[in-house]
Amino acid sequence: MDRMEYSYGANLRDLCHNDDEGGFEEQPELEFTYSDSDTLQSEIAELYSYTEGPEFQDNLKAFDSLCELHHFDRLWLPMDLRQKEALIMRLMDEIERTDRNRRLLGMRAILYLVQGSWAETQSDMEQIVAARENCLLLYRMGVFEAFCQQLRIHTSTGNTPDNKPVLSLADSTDLRVVLNVLYSMLEVLRFELENKNEVAKSQALEFRDEIRFPSVGEEHLSVTLLQMVVRFCSNSAPTFPMKKVILLLWKVILLSLGGLWEQERLKNQYRQEAGLPPVTESTINIARNMRPASPPPLANDAIESQNVPRRPPRRVGLLIPPNHSSSNPQHAQNPPLGLTKQSSLDDEETSSNFSSDSPNPFADGSGDEDSGFSSADVAERRAMEERGEMPNPPSPRPGTPTPVVKVKGRNALPWAPKVRPEDLDQFLENARLKFVGFQLEGDRDSLAGLPQPLHEGVRVLKSHMYKSLAETQIQREDEIARHPLSAGEKEVPQTPAEVMYEALLPNLPQYMIALLKVLLAASPTSKAKTDSFNILTDVLPNEMPMNVVQSMKLGVDVSRHKEIIVKAISATLLLLLKHFKASGPLLRGTKSVVNHIYQFEFMAQHLVFANCIPLILKFLNQSILTYVKAHNNITMIDFPSCVLGEQPELTEDTLDISDGTIVCWRNMFSCINLLRILNKLTKWKHSRVMMLVVFKSAPILKHALKVKHALMQLYTLKLLKLQTKYLGRQWRKTNMKTMSAIYQKVRHRLNDDWAYGNVTPVNPKPFLNALIGKPIVVRLKWGQEYKGLLVSVDGYMNLQLANTEEFIDGTCAGNLGETLVRCNNVLFVRGAEEDNEEGEMRE
Repeated sequence: MDRMEYSYGANLRDLCHNDDEGGFEEQPELEFTYSDSDTLQSEIAELYSYTEGPEFQDNLKAFDSLCELHHFDRLWLPMDLRQKEALIMRLMDEIERTDRNRRLLGMRAILYLVQGSWAETQSDMEQIVAARENCLLLYRMGVFEAFCQQLRIHTSTGNTPDNKPVLSLADSTDLRVVLNVLYSMLEVLRFELENKNEVAKSQALEFRDEIRFPSVGEEHLSVTLLQMVVRFCSNSAPTFPMKKVILLLWKVILLSLGGLWEQERLKNQYRQEAGLPPVTESTINIARNMRPASPPPLANDAIESQNVPRRPPRRVGLLIPPNHSSSNPQHAQNPPLGLTKQSSLDDEETSSNFSSDSPNPFADGSGDEDSGFSSADVAERRAMEERGEMPNPPSPRPGTPTPVVKVKGRNALPWAPKVRPEDLDQFLENARLKFVGFQLEGDRDSLAGLPQPLHEGVRVLKSHMYKSLAETQIQREDEIARHPLSAGEKEVPQTPAEVMYEALLPNLPQYMIALLKVLLAASPTSKAKTDSFNILTDVLPNEMPMNVVQSMKLGVDVSRHKEIIVKAISATLLLLLKHFKASGPLLRGTKSVVNHIYQFEFMAQHLVFANCIPLILKFLNQSILTYVKAHNNITMIDFPSCVLGEQPELTEDTLDISDGTIVCWRNMFSCINLLRILNKLTKWKHSRVMMLVVFKSAPILKHALKVKHALMQLYTLKLLKLQTKYLGRQWRKTNMKTMSAIYQKVRHRLNDDWAYGNVTPVNPKPFLNALIGKPIVVRLKWGQEYKGLLVSVDGYMNLQLANTEEFIDGTCAGNLGETLVRCNNVLFVRGAEEDNEEGEMRE
């Protein structure tokens, strides 16, 4: 008997999979919650490298020896409060000694207490509770301030080794212990801000005020740490443990300025003081309710999908069983055989289940009742098909209409569209010029002479008007510049952001360059240079590994070390940019510091000058999906697991044991932060958007869309939206899936022609002719700058300069005299007197 194929319908899921465009493997949605930081346990564990494992026992031995020396019991937890305070005072006396060994012994003993006196606990929960109680007690006893003094002493004296060829962990022992104590105490007390215990919360608030507002004459802790980064990058202090320094810097700024929700609260507070309505939409909350879009197919995915062999379509009949229900009773007695189309997706499955030498699964009693087909029916059916006599299926009986269920919820785009005041002004200017013939500058209400549809358009634009705090602050500054006497200046309030900005301002460009240098060295896409600084000095052991397991452990430790540095630097830069952008009300003091949007613009300008945009693009130019899923962790030797209970033997198999999560929290956090920084730097900046186009960022950003997380895709699509009009019609035509995702997930500006606008080529000749005889700055595509007097511009837009000075990384490299700069090498041109970098962009 020939094979009989039987099915009542196609598998809808298989059909959808077969029709899916692109032909690439569908990635699952990644579970990740974006926040200011990871859990307390994870943040403390990332402070210690795996190479520092043996030092935990050194801390315990130091505590035991000093307890015995000063006649105290070696068990810390059973002591009463008076004994604990007495022992802490003895240990603080030890860290003030001139003998380096005794001083280190005292610091290690205090570090053991900060770590939660782990030798007396049985679980990680007991350890974290003990660490919390110990840190609160140590703060009350003045330990944090004492270790801040130790940090300043160690950084001022320096600890550069005497011409050692290779630096290792032992060269930074004292400084690492000091930084471990400061970071652990600060992190524990930062989490106490959310504690329901009023006593602990009040102590944490007092600690935060001390960090925010240092005493008169004392240096801000963030300045001390940034100066350490600068010295490290200049190779004057190569032994500084850079990972611990940058981690502590990040947490100092996070505690001082506040995190995501604090920044939103301050922003609405400052908007209310400026007479603006509050912002009700939260990017983080809205993105949490979004579903990530399927990534667009890349070129290699399309090629692979074309090479996949496809099964030829087959015609398969569907036999309707005799007991098929029908409106005609006669059909129930003598049912005609009907034919419906069947998908070929189930062919392989049915052919494997039905073969000529296997029993029919419907041959038993239950199967006969369900099918009702015999061999005679099948033979008759085949004969009718051969003669071309195809009976029509029974007419369906009209049934009761299926009720439509209304789904509650918002059936709209996630963001309300916005309109800037200048967009409305431009709309009215164009309309009046066309229908009236003259302008009414500054008038947004008079609509005389305009047709009725334009009245409705103006009403819609006004209903979506949004005025940012930055625009209001700039208007206030312009008013002060025009009327310096009548527009009175007021004293600047000493907010935490203002205090930090005043402290960072004198050396802010050097700080930004140093942070970006360390970020470049920690990037997985950067190549090692022999003449650069070494960020691995606080992870390399004194002796190189002797077997495979130790080598694998060191490799994981090095990768983990770099990932933590990237995480801390990206979070630090983002916090500074966000808080400086909305750092205060509309006031201006008599000092040179301006407490508003210009703080953000000054920092952003120096980040751009230090090549932050190509650096971030270089970081993203990797397999981002692989990076966010990389687990460079060894769970069993993370702190405190490495000191609690009996330790298993470390083998090749135990190295692969993970915590079971798909995504690496710190890597996902870093990628989102870098995308947010890139958005901050390029938003409403035409020249910087053109840098994205020149550096060919669109393929890099499209590749990042493979990470199926709504928040990361949102910031990636924002960057793509900025440059769509410059990428041309052909790019938009071939990337319709990306264009649809932008439309669905990114906020719209009603007057923005991002989806269909074409850039009209601008003739730069008038702009350049106006600068002849004036000093200009020419920036090349690879970062060099030339400053000189513009003598002439030829027909090919080549520039002839006189008294030319060459600048590399902001440093003058020499005087070149008469210079000819070819136009195809120019990134932008601006007047030397301009304060910002806006100018003519040239490819």
